[in-house]
Amino acid sequence: MLSTKPYLMRAIHEWCLDQGFTPYLQVVVDERCRVPREHVRDGQIVLNVSMSATNQLVMGNDEITFHARFSGAVFSVLVPIDCVVAIYARENGQGMAFDAQPAGSEGSDTDDANAADAGSDQSADTPAEPDPKPTGGRSHLTRIK
Repeated sequence: MLSTKPYLMRAIHEWCLDQGFTPYLQVVVDERCRVPREHVRDGQIVLNVSMSATNQLVMGNDEITFHARFSGAVFSVLVPIDCVVAIYARENGQGMAFDAQPAGSEGSDTDDANAADAGSDQSADTPAEPDPKPTGGRSHLTRIK
C-alpha cells in the first residue's frame, strides 16, 4: 500500500501556494539526497519549493525533483520522500511534520504523518510533556483595570 505522506505533502504545498505563502521543505540529508552540501547544516537543509524558486518541480510518490539556484548556480535537486521531515509555510510556520524514515524502511499510513507543528520534533506516540509548574515568587501577570 502506498504511503499517504507524498499526498499530504502535495496538499500542503498547494495550500501554501493558494494562500500566497512560500512553501519550505525541511530535509534530513543522507547519501540518497542530491542537494548542495555547502548549504547543509547539522545534517539538514531547508528548501524553498515555491514556483518562483524552482524549475520543473515534480513532487512524486517516491521523490521530489527540481532545478534551483544556489549562490547563483543552477543545481538539480533530488530528495527522497522519506527524507522530508516537514513542509510548512515560511510566513506563519503552519504545515505538517513527519517522522524521518531510514533508507529502505516501509512506513505505515497511520504513523506516516504527524500533525504537530513543523518546528516540533515530538512524534504522535510520545505524549507531550506538561509545562513545568511555576515555583514560588510573584506572578509575572499585571492586573489591568
